[in-house]
Order: sequence, then structure tokens, then C-alpha cells
Amino acid sequence: MSAPAAAAAASSLREARTVGWIAGIAHFFSHLFEPVFYVVALVLPKQFDISYEHALSLIIVGKLLYGLAAPLAGWLGDRWSATGMMAVYFLGLGASGLWVGMAATPLELSLALMAMGLFGSIYHPVGIAWLVRSSPNRGKALGFNGVFGGLGPAAAGVTAGALIEWFGWRSAFIVPAVVVLVLGAVFVVLLRTGVVHETRRDAAPQADPDRRDTVRAYLVLALCMLCGGLIYQATQSSLPKLFEERLGDWIGGSGTLGVGTAVMIVYGVAGLLQVWCGQLADRYPLKTVYIGMYLVQIPLLAAAASLAGVPLLLAAMMMVTLNIGALPAENSLLAKFTPPRWRATAYGAKFVIAFGISGLGVQLAGWVRGVSGDFFWLYIGLAVAAALITAIALRLPGGQPKPVPVPVPAE
Repeated sequence: MSAPAAAAAASSLREARTVGWIAGIAHFFSHLFEPVFYVVALVLPKQFDISYEHALSLIIVGKLLYGLAAPLAGWLGDRWSATGMMAVYFLGLGASGLWVGMAATPLELSLALMAMGLFGSIYHPVGIAWLVRSSPNRGKALGFNGVFGGLGPAAAGVTAGALIEWFGWRSAFIVPAVVVLVLGAVFVVLLRTGVVHETRRDAAPQADPDRRDTVRAYLVLALCMLCGGLIYQATQSSLPKLFEERLGDWIGGSGTLGVGTAVMIVYGVAGLLQVWCGQLADRYPLKTVYIGMYLVQIPLLAAAASLAGVPLLLAAMMMVTLNIGALPAENSLLAKFTPPRWRATAYGAKFVIAFGISGLGVQLAGWVRGVSGDFFWLYIGLAVAAALITAIALRLPGGQPKPVPVPVPAE
């Protein structure tokens, strides 16, 4: 390889690593604030004299915006600037997090959570498309990115629990919001100095997808993402309360800190295993990996309906690992069947389903518990949803993405 070609390759690798770390940190915070709220919701009834179910419902509109605003964010990322939208994401998410921490009434808290949902909607369509475009090994990059997505809820649980116990519920939002604002300022500096810049070319080009396969893949994936998002949302919102009620002596009556620690263990282990899940997506057929992740979830979700103590913790750890472990394969499948110029828009459409419509899983969790007094039927229903995904995903087109050979200049 000639010296200019080697220099170009090294520069491309540095760019991929930089984007990987920035996208990972952004992903971490995109999944931090929502689980913080679910821990905070345990103490809001006493703070605002409302029921737990009412407290849980305050985030519903924000949850819907988190998904419903994603197509617009993706379109702006495709047509305006991915890096510009990422700057808006950091600064807007930090500012809205401060507002949540300062809210004086349930109504104001709900409005602040709406703003958080609006700005939070930017990351997944824009950040993932930016990452996919910049990465020569998509599965590995998406797996690495998934580590941060898993560590977000893990850190949220223990830090929110500790901050609530030591400084009150408002600090659980204000402290991370300040960190996000500082990161936003750093990102703007990186943009201005040229360390990070806009790119429109794929680091790993592939042949344009067949239109018939694209339509078929979109229809199948839409149904799968609806059910998968429902599992993710309902699980994440219900686990803190489930742990509070069923872990008993295991958390030693330590309140929100004990619950937060249990949540941290579940999402921390799940997050760390995402590198392995991403490597599976690079090495094996995407369809096979995707189906396998949901097939194994069926008995785990069914078991979580009635387990308690350490067995519940272990089942939760495994089912969450597999639920988010399916995402590298899912996002790679979507990239495979989407032209690069529309990729952020396509991811935006995905997250309308995964975080918007499926965000009703939060409401479903509250409703099932309000009617039955427990989460038993919720987890039985989620096991059925995993079985539906397994059956529907069999209709996906098979095969791996086919890279387009990139000519190497002669020495």
C-alpha cells in the first residue's frame, strides 16, 4: 500500500474510533434519564401526594415524543447535518434534565419530561446512522455502542438510588444534566476545531438492496420492532418496582439504593455482553442471530412472571441481555436494506415504533399492576410477544450484507 493510502486508512480508523466513543457516550446518556425517572417514581407519591401509577404516567407523553419525533430528527440528520444534530442533542438534553430536576408540580414535571423526550429523540436515528456510516465493522461497532446503552440504565439505577437517599430526588436529574451540558460544550469545540467533522460516505460500502427485499424486510422488522420495543419498555419501567416487591431480604431493606443496585447489576452485565452480541452479528447470518436472541427470551420472560429473590435477578439479567443483544443484528439488518442517504430517516421511522408506539409499554406496566396488583400477567404477555417476534422474523430475507470492494491504489 502506498504512503498516501496508508495515511488515508489510518485517518479513517482514527475517525471511526472517535465517532465510536462519542456515539457511545451519547448513547449512555440517552438511556440514563428514563430509568432514573423510574427509580424517582418510587418516591414521587410522597413528594406530590399522588399514587405510584399516577407518578409513572407522568413520563408517558415524553416517552411518545422520544419515538414520534425521531423521524424528523433523522430527516434533519440526513438533509442538514448529523454532527449539528448531535450538538443539539447534548445541549437540549442537558437543559431539559435541569428543568426536570427543578419542576415544582406534577404538571411541570410532565412538561419537562416532554422536552427531554423531544431532545432525546435525536440520538438513535442520527447517532446510530452516523456510527454505521463511519464504521468498517458494523456489528462490532454497534455491539460496542450497545455496551454504553446497557451501562446507562445500570448507572442510572445505582446513582439515582444513592443521590435520592443522600440529596433528594431532584439531584438525580440535576447532577447528570450538568455533565451532559459540559459534554455538549466539549462536542461543539471538537466540531469547531475539526477533530469531528461531517461525512456522507460509508466506511464499508455495500451494494444497493433489492427493492422487493427492502419492502419485505421493512414490514417484517416493523412488526418485530413493535413487539421488541414493548418488551424493552415494559421491562425497564417495571423492574424497579418488581425488585422492590420480590427481592425482599436480598436488598436488605435499603430502599431506593438497594433497588438501584439490583437494576445496575442487571443492566451492567447486559451492557458488557453487547460486544459479544455485536461480534455474533458480524460473524453469523443476521437473521439467525436476531431470531435466536428472541427465542431464548421466551422461557426467561415467562419464568420472571413468578420468580423471586436471586433467581428473579438472574432471569432478569439474562432476558435484558438478550433483548438489547438483538439490537446490533436488528440495526445491521436495517442498514443492509436502506440506501445510505436515507439511513437516518429510516432509523427515525424505526424508533417511532421502538420508542414511540412501544413506549405505551410503560402505561401497560402501570395498568396491569393497577388491575391485578402484580406484574405476573405483564411478563406472561411479554413472553408471548417474544414468541411472536420469533415467528414473524422467519420471514426476513436471509444472508449477510455484501460489501462493495474498495479499490486500493497501486504502490
